[in-house]
Amino acid sequence: MPQPSATPERLVDPAVLARMRGLRLRAERIVEGFVSGLHRSPYQGFSNEFAEHREYVPGDDLRYVDWRAFGKTDKVYVKRYEEETNLIGYLVLDISESMTYRSESTAARSNPLVPIGRRSANPLPEAATMSKLEYAQTAAAALAYLILRQQDAVGLATFDDRVRTLLRPSGSPSHLLPLLTTLAEASGGEKTSAGPIFHELAERLGRRGVVIILSDLFDDPDELLAGLKHFRCRRHDVIVMHVLDPAELDFPFEQPTLFKGLERLGELLVDPARLRKAYREEFAAFQQRVASGCRTQGADYVLMRTDRPLEAALTAYLHHRQARLH
Repeated sequence: MPQPSATPERLVDPAVLARMRGLRLRAERIVEGFVSGLHRSPYQGFSNEFAEHREYVPGDDLRYVDWRAFGKTDKVYVKRYEEETNLIGYLVLDISESMTYRSESTAARSNPLVPIGRRSANPLPEAATMSKLEYAQTAAAALAYLILRQQDAVGLATFDDRVRTLLRPSGSPSHLLPLLTTLAEASGGEKTSAGPIFHELAERLGRRGVVIILSDLFDDPDELLAGLKHFRCRRHDVIVMHVLDPAELDFPFEQPTLFKGLERLGELLVDPARLRKAYREEFAAFQQRVASGCRTQGADYVLMRTDRPLEAALTAYLHHRQARLH
């Protein structure tokens, strides 16, 4: 198994954190938390100020206004209200071997022996600067920092063909270091088995929250979507961050190339020009199947190209989600 190349310090990218300043990850649906916070809870509560009443403020749900008290006092009080709670973010990181793929530089692509990932993919002037796993690790670190900074709780699961680590959620600032250490120690493992893993995690995760999956999703789409549906049945918000290398999407290879399959798929020497059109069509169909399946289930789908600056990808998505939820 390859050794991890990241350190906890390297995962915290100041440029990413600076761009994310002022952003928050909000829960789209009701969540269950540990303490009072920003997000809607399923539990009803009562104000301590007036026993079973508190003064109405703009934005309160009119269903909870005590109209009888209003008739007697000419003041508007709320009888009960929906407590707010903290969000629980569950980061789910794919560490299977295919996630270690990083496309070669433009110069290296002229070499007839170019190793690529489990699935390979208009030519780009430059290749990705990070492997898919490194990109996903850095994204997960930034999201963990964001969630803890907004005084919410975050946990982490890593997987390949089984769950490798499961770090329970915590909202303590001191939780960041063990989480970053776990991320940094994650390395490319075995064959992906995402669908069954999602079913397992849906049963093992405790309180409902926001499940953020970072993966290349190289598994059977039907099994993947069935696993995602299990999360939704458990009433989690689900965000799918589909991490892909530009070469997997664009298939820029020109000369006869030896494709070295990861996850025990062997090797194949091919002429890329003969299969480029068919490859792109098949890969586009795979991506569309996953994206449309996510939308059908109410999950967010986010394409994360590893040649795109991470701070741009994350802030664009968080701005979009924040605007949608306001």
